Amino acid sequence: MDVTTWVENYRVAWETADVDLAASLFVEEGTYRNDIFSDPNVGQEGVAAYWAGVTSHQSDVEVRMGTPFGDDGRVAVEFWTKMAVDGNDLTIAGTLLLTMADDGRCRSLRENFNITQGRVDPPQEWGT
Repeated sequence: MDVTTWVENYRVAWETADVDLAASLFVEEGTYRNDIFSDPNVGQEGVAAYWAGVTSHQSDVEVRMGTPFGDDGRVAVEFWTKMAVDGNDLTIAGTLLLTMADDGRCRSLRENFNITQGRVDPPQEWGT
């Protein structure tokens, strides 16, 4: 799988709360760190458990992914997500820092993001 396909599958998994799809994007020993100050979610089971918990509070999810860039298996990509969490509209804008395995799955993901209330559109230059 190439990185563009990986990013599109990530988007679909988030919008549809597809735990199995999200977990399948990672190698068996992969890590997903959604909070730099906390231990990562480890392995496909850890990713699935995290994904199931966090998406269970989300609805009306709209995810936009920017154009991924990087080299040598290290990739960065922006995301812009509008959704409701427990009925409250919010927007999350952030970046995924990825280390990819040779088979196109993710070996390591670090997520950095900002949150604001309401459904906010990205600025014109976002995502490129």
